[in-house]
Amino acid sequence: MIVSKSYQWSEAGARLLGVIGLVGLLGTATHADAQDMGDTLQVHGFLSQALVITDDNNFFGPSSESGGSTKFTEVGVNFSVRPHEDVLVAAQVLSRRAGGDGSEAQPELDYGVIDYQILSNQERNIGLQLGRFKNPFGFYNQTRDVAFTRPSILLPQSIYFDRTRSLGLAGDGASIYAEERLSTGSIRAQVGIGEAQVGEDVDRTLGFYNKSGSFKSQSSLIGQVRYEHDAGRVISAISVGHAKADYESNDNNLNNGKLNFQPWVFSVQYNSENWSLTGEYAVRKTELYGFNEPRNFSSTGNSWYLQYIYRLRRDWQWLVRYDSLISNRDDPSGKYFESSGAGPAHSQFAKDWTMGLQWQPYPKILISAEYHYINGTGWTPIQDNPDAANTSQYWNMFLTQFSLRF
Repeated sequence: MIVSKSYQWSEAGARLLGVIGLVGLLGTATHADAQDMGDTLQVHGFLSQALVITDDNNFFGPSSESGGSTKFTEVGVNFSVRPHEDVLVAAQVLSRRAGGDGSEAQPELDYGVIDYQILSNQERNIGLQLGRFKNPFGFYNQTRDVAFTRPSILLPQSIYFDRTRSLGLAGDGASIYAEERLSTGSIRAQVGIGEAQVGEDVDRTLGFYNKSGSFKSQSSLIGQVRYEHDAGRVISAISVGHAKADYESNDNNLNNGKLNFQPWVFSVQYNSENWSLTGEYAVRKTELYGFNEPRNFSSTGNSWYLQYIYRLRRDWQWLVRYDSLISNRDDPSGKYFESSGAGPAHSQFAKDWTMGLQWQPYPKILISAEYHYINGTGWTPIQDNPDAANTSQYWNMFLTQFSLRF
């Protein structure tokens, strides 16, 4: 099942890259056009390597063992080119390892789009994207893979899950966007429809990893409305999604079933010259139905964080953040979950205090360090902690990361 799913995504990515390449070739119909298109070609890349150390529990590898874990690596290459003044072709290939045995580090298509601007003038932009587009979800999802765009090594895990990262990361389909520039700021809306990515991380988290079946993505929706006031001094956004997948089982004891995931995220940020204050709040409804009992469930969780960043100098900044996750708001302490025999109560929530520091000695180099004090294991990766009964409720985590871009 694992090999088959990986092959399906790789095959889809190869087809999409082929389409992108074809569009690029169409732009070279004449020598003059080829020269103009070559002038617009941009190629960039990045590399990040982290060290993760924990006193209990594991995160991105055997971090609680002597010396910690170095199994958090991100390497990416992206390009963009304009075969026509109204058409942008852009793609990024990403190799990312976050614990595991390294098999997930195989390079994959992170995003690949043909962006056609239907209308573009001083007042508004309207455009259409085809391909694999990054979901407009919260403030950071569309740029979360590049360390230089993140406020910390780890994004707030209550909103930007790494243990079910594939489900909210990107979609294969079409997206339409519109931006209106006002006298007081700008407003942008984007709506996408396509197939969500349901990877092995979702299988693990939902308990299907060793089952004889697989999830197949169905048509899903994602949308965001974002308003920026006074050149970005105040930014607010509302994001909503509905990801769906069918599970095809070969096990009569499991039966076929369906997955529904419906998140709402409300985001606001205030930016001053030397500091920024950011808060996001999410309501997430998750459903499994159609399976044989006791596999079915329906729960609504709450997540939020408040984050303060102070820019000490041009090349230094520090951060403090409180991040809270509740998997089921009808059982916020997890005591009913534990009494049912499903697992420890602390696996149903996580409360995280984070302090971080970033230094950018050169524009292309970033050095980061951060400390987390965590109550709960609601977002710890399943692959790193396969036996929830052996996890600790209170734990500490320290991370350092070196990042390079070109």
